[in-house]
Amino acid sequence: MNARNPAPQSAPARTAVASASAPVLTARRARRRLVTVALSVIAVALTLLALSRGDFPLTLPELLQALAGRGGFASTIVLEWRMPRALAALVFGAALALSGAIFQTLTRNPLGSPDVLGFSTGAYTGVLLLTLVAPPALAGTLGGAANTLGALLGGIGTAVIVYLLARRDGVQGFRLIVVGIGASAMLNALNVWILLQAQDEVAMAASMWGAGSLALVDWAGMLPVLILLVVAVPGLLLCVPVMQQLELGDDMASVHGVSVERTRRRILLLAVVLVAAVTALSGPIAFVALSAPQLAKRLVAGTGIPLAASAAMGAVLLSGADLVAQHVLPTDLPVGVLTIVLGGLYLVGLLLTPALQALRTGGRYGRDHA
Repeated sequence: MNARNPAPQSAPARTAVASASAPVLTARRARRRLVTVALSVIAVALTLLALSRGDFPLTLPELLQALAGRGGFASTIVLEWRMPRALAALVFGAALALSGAIFQTLTRNPLGSPDVLGFSTGAYTGVLLLTLVAPPALAGTLGGAANTLGALLGGIGTAVIVYLLARRDGVQGFRLIVVGIGASAMLNALNVWILLQAQDEVAMAASMWGAGSLALVDWAGMLPVLILLVVAVPGLLLCVPVMQQLELGDDMASVHGVSVERTRRRILLLAVVLVAAVTALSGPIAFVALSAPQLAKRLVAGTGIPLAASAAMGAVLLSGADLVAQHVLPTDLPVGVLTIVLGGLYLVGLLLTPALQALRTGGRYGRDHA
């Protein structure tokens, strides 16, 4: 056999290779579980801290008593006023991170996230069209479900348009991102035009909500959102084995019997539902879906994007950002403003990484990739 056509390994050789790689795989799984558990503990700790902070501070024993319903007025403060916002930060951060992990896995690109692709902006556009442009009788008939339905229709509609424009001999990650960026820019312009046509008070409220805020979250508004999440998350978990096949490449997945384009459409639809559900209640919260999967991947030190660790990282990022926005900064800001600042710094660092590597290697990176 020549070098181009090496002889196939014998059965004992394959067994030896598998035995040698088994400890490495076990160590990777253990590290992934450890990172997921650690991030989950941090997220719960941040949630408890958010429940104890405010104009009526509580100690840990008082907080636990209030959570058990035996704290009197403290129970009302914690369970009715603070709990919806703290729980929303926890759940919404995990949902956004899951959505970002799905998009980045399917596009094989760290820039593939729903906010970059325009799906978050499209969900916001759907809410504005249904609540500000549509006849008032329609929004009045839908009641509290108007935002959820508008975000769902806007997000799915944007996803369909971007998918159709990017689809040529199958969807390629880079093409999808470029088309999504263009769609996001156009939708942002449409959103500004809608707000300029609205009355001042309505436009101001919609603009504040559009910055991404958890301040108006309550139990009644969370119910339809939680229903959507309960439906979408198990569907994504069922798609994990198929996603692992897609990570091997479209050709390999087809060999294993996977209908690549149909499966990709189903997974993208579930990921868009996650984004739309969050946007319906809190407005578009940027960069959590972009940064959480990549940060989790670096902590796990694996090849693929870990879904569970990404969800836990998203919960940590949004809970921590909302805690800072409420209690650390001099002015109470929408959490979306803070995530944009932090996410912008992350994005700049992501873009500068190749240049920094080239500087450390004396310019070899640029010469090798010229």
